[in-house]
Amino acid sequence: MKYLVDINGERITVELEGAHATVDGTRHDVSLTHVAGTPVRLVRVGEQVHRVVARRGASRGLWQLDVDGTRVEAEALDERLRAIRDLTAASAVASGPAPLLAPMPGLVVRVAVAVGDTVSAGQGLVMIEAMKMENELRATAPGVVTAVRAKAGEAVNKGAVLVELGPLPA
Repeated sequence: MKYLVDINGERITVELEGAHATVDGTRHDVSLTHVAGTPVRLVRVGEQVHRVVARRGASRGLWQLDVDGTRVEAEALDERLRAIRDLTAASAVASGPAPLLAPMPGLVVRVAVAVGDTVSAGQGLVMIEAMKMENELRATAPGVVTAVRAKAGEAVNKGAVLVELGPLPA
């Protein structure tokens, strides 16, 4: 079985055939042993043995690997799935930052940005109170604030546009 593995922006080709793995054209003798009662696997590549703990990621093919104490994020897909994923990514329309919408009706407590501010993904933009709880609403992507539609003390409905964001300057 042939896999295309992306690790830290680098694509590696891995072909598995019984007790052999070919990694980017170099053939290795390999074995995998599960340590009973633990999530640990011992991976032997030639004469070297590595301790690996693998955890599934959020989507198919994504893995978080702890290899000999070093954490690595990897995406491993067979040739067919990799081709599909690459085609859909190539045909996807590039999207910029989305406007910040009120996820529920509530009262705007604080607006932390102004027009022209540059924001990063995850940055708090607006604090809204709903059902006696304050909720910080954050940017989903980096961008520049192009409009602020919310004001402190104002009641808003679910879906109301609170902050509009544009792309970062090139």
